[in-house]
Amino acid sequence: MTAFPEFEVIPAVDMQDGEVVQLVQGERGTEKTYGDPVAAAEQWVKRGAETLHLVDLDGAFEGERKNAEAVDAILDTVDVDVQLGGGIRTAEDAIGLLSRGVDRVILGTAAIENPDIVAEISAEYPESVTVSLDAKDGEVVVSGWTEGTGLDPAEAAGRYEELGAGAILFTDVDVEGRLEGVQTDPVKAVVEAVDIPVIASGGVATLDDVRALREAGASAVVVGTALYEGEFTLEEAKSV
Repeated sequence: MTAFPEFEVIPAVDMQDGEVVQLVQGERGTEKTYGDPVAAAEQWVKRGAETLHLVDLDGAFEGERKNAEAVDAILDTVDVDVQLGGGIRTAEDAIGLLSRGVDRVILGTAAIENPDIVAEISAEYPESVTVSLDAKDGEVVVSGWTEGTGLDPAEAAGRYEELGAGAILFTDVDVEGRLEGVQTDPVKAVVEAVDIPVIASGGVATLDDVRALREAGASAVVVGTALYEGEFTLEEAKSV
């Protein structure tokens, strides 16, 4: 299920070396740890999360999923939608995860390097691919936000919609993890370029930021650091 019937607040469970972490602007070495991924997932579901956003950061940086055990444990523990990204490089990887119980796979580097992978996976699992467009200085970046591509996020989003993507995850790397607020103009540009849901991520620090992204047209927002640091509760964010 890809469509978000109402604006949804999605807690992030980013994993590195088997622990929940949050990075500042995606840079390794800036991480702060928050314990066990399964415990975090259970906590968010108890508090009302209807979807969980899982990221294997080791996979994102190194191209090899290293937190598969934690992902499997979460899938066995919770009964909500799960979207997973990080280190998914082939259609076979993605289809294996979807058959295992992941609801949506998030493709970043793989979709940039081989756009046809989106169509290949979507042919077997329609609307199951969320293409992750991470933008830094107005340019899509890949490989754990370390390499520029020269692509405009809004133009790229339209291209992936044509290939069968069920949603776009747009992350504003310029504000990611800094708790300094969101930028709505880049989100609006992507929303206006496509007819599929756009999930916004990056910079959320207050309930006003959640509200601003909803008003910008996003179908959902992924929140990490602000929730883990107690800037507001998931219940408060959902009420917005």
